[in-house]
Amino acid sequence: MDTVGNSGRLWLDHEPSIAEIEAALAKIDLSKYTEIVFCGFGEPTERLDVLCRVARLIKEKCNVPIRINTNGLGNLVNKRSIAGEFKGLIDSISISLNTPNPDDYFKLVRPKFGRESFDEMLKFAKECTDFIPNVILTTVATTISEDEEAECLKICEKLGVKYRIRPWED
Repeated sequence: MDTVGNSGRLWLDHEPSIAEIEAALAKIDLSKYTEIVFCGFGEPTERLDVLCRVARLIKEKCNVPIRINTNGLGNLVNKRSIAGEFKGLIDSISISLNTPNPDDYFKLVRPKFGRESFDEMLKFAKECTDFIPNVILTTVATTISEDEEAECLKICEKLGVKYRIRPWED
């Protein structure tokens, strides 16, 4: 399937420039939406400068909450701490925890940054609590045991973030 909603197709011919994004935003009444989400195939923080600039444009245009769905590896991607750049721009961030076990995380996610990725993802989540009002770590229902879900909840409580079990979707 190459479509999502009424987008027509999922794959882009090219990464849109800021000018193209600004032109597209100018044609849309963003106030009719309850939330605007940066997500998709790939990691939204790969183009951090564009993400922040577009979020700023949206905030200037309307007061619709903005969320990022991320793997939580933005610090590794950008080779610096990035959470502070979201202050005043991002209202929620949803980070894929996937599992409470670093080894299982590495096997499942296969991050290019190696085994340090799990701890770096948790560190990023904690950093986000200083700049983003709503920080959530997520797992997917039925993919881990109830004991593992309980471990995930403990991780979230320790970090001071919310835990959400997303529904499994085929």
